Amino acid sequence: MELHLISNGKQRMEEFCDIASLIQDYVSYFHIRERTWTAKDIYETVKLLAAKGVPLSKIIINDRIDVGVAMKVAGVQLAYHSMPTSLVKATFPTIRIGSSIHSLEDLKIAEESGANFVLYGHIFETTSKPGLPAKGLTELRNITKNASIPVIAIGGIKPHNIRKVIEAGVAGVAIMSGILEARNPLEAVKTYSSILLGKKGGQL
Repeated sequence: MELHLISNGKQRMEEFCDIASLIQDYVSYFHIRERTWTAKDIYETVKLLAAKGVPLSKIIINDRIDVGVAMKVAGVQLAYHSMPTSLVKATFPTIRIGSSIHSLEDLKIAEESGANFVLYGHIFETTSKPGLPAKGLTELRNITKNASIPVIAIGGIKPHNIRKVIEAGVAGVAIMSGILEARNPLEAVKTYSSILLGKKGGQL
């Protein structure tokens, strides 16, 4: 069961990298999702993460395919404003591609285009998506039931509701503020990790 941590734009580069280095043993992938950052900013972040001991194999870059390929990270996450998944896959056949989806139709397009996994949400109400209705567990189960590739759930996932998400058939969950804005990020990630593992303590 994978645990993805996604940057939320509320930490400075150095602060995000410090947190990542502290908790990296418990996290499957770190997503750099900073829409206002330049390619150089993202490049410098990847360099700093690596310098602090976070493996490139744990880093996923959102949208910026050029930086992802150049830095040889784990993969890229594509959204609606990104280049088509099929084109990216045809050009860089070995790169791992995640696709952000919001419906069953999106899922089928992602699968046919060559995505390796999908990020689906938001599952529960979240302050990062004000005014937008949550997808809920019923729709999540419909997605996982029809998916031929791993589904990572995102949006409002907390320790008190994560078990219901796991039971819906996901391959993992993605967390933002629940860890990054926690008073103690290490204790927070340990809590998520232990629930994902189905036991107390332990690492992913």
